[in-house]
Formats: sequence, structure tokens, C-alpha cells
Amino acid sequence: MAGGGIGSAARLAVAEVIAARYSGGFPLGTLAANVSGCLLIGFLATIGGADGRALIGHHGRHFFMIGVLGGYTTFSTFSLQTLHLTQSGQWLHAGLNIALSITLCLTGVWLGQVLAHAVNHWLMR
Repeated sequence: MAGGGIGSAARLAVAEVIAARYSGGFPLGTLAANVSGCLLIGFLATIGGADGRALIGHHGRHFFMIGVLGGYTTFSTFSLQTLHLTQSGQWLHAGLNIALSITLCLTGVWLGQVLAHAVNHWLMR
């Protein structure tokens, strides 16, 4: 529960900072939270996995990956916002939100794994 609270507070902070700087009806804060959350979960899953060099343990993995990142990433918010965009006839924004979220989040997970492999390699020296 504590991890979820931390993640939720972090997501709110990210969304508010981005919303204060950018406007225009596109849910950029949610997109940023989802992409960065995907990067972090890819990194933690790899660096803390069986082949990883950072032993964060079973409880640590659950705290960060399920708790913190579960509270931080906002796929349910993404879905609701995309639905609202389609309901208000903003099909271009809805399509962009779907395409960018899927593409950038998958890229984030991959990049997180690449970074973790590099850290693992560096720690093995």
C-alpha cells in the first residue's frame, strides 16, 4: 500500500508539472507517466531479475514493481481519457494517444532493459 501511495503521488506530480507547462487538450501528463513508468519497470525487472546484478529481493521487486509503479502508471486513466476524446469527436487526439502510448511505452520497457543490461555488464567488471 505504501508503494502505491508513493507511486500515485509521483504520478500526480508529473501530471501537474506537465499540465502547467503544456495545454491543448492532449493528455501529455498521462503519456509521460506511462512511458516513464514502462521504462522503469523494464529496468527494474531486468536489473532485479535472476540474471541481474542488483539483488533487490522478492519483497523489493513487489514493492517497486507492483506498489510504486502500479500506483504511478495510469493505463486506466489513459483508457478513460481516450474514450472521452472519442466521445467528444477528437478522433485524431484519440488515435495519437493510442499510437504514442503503445509505441513509446513498449520502447520505454525495451530501453529500460537495455540500460539494465549495460549496468549489469558494468557491475560485472
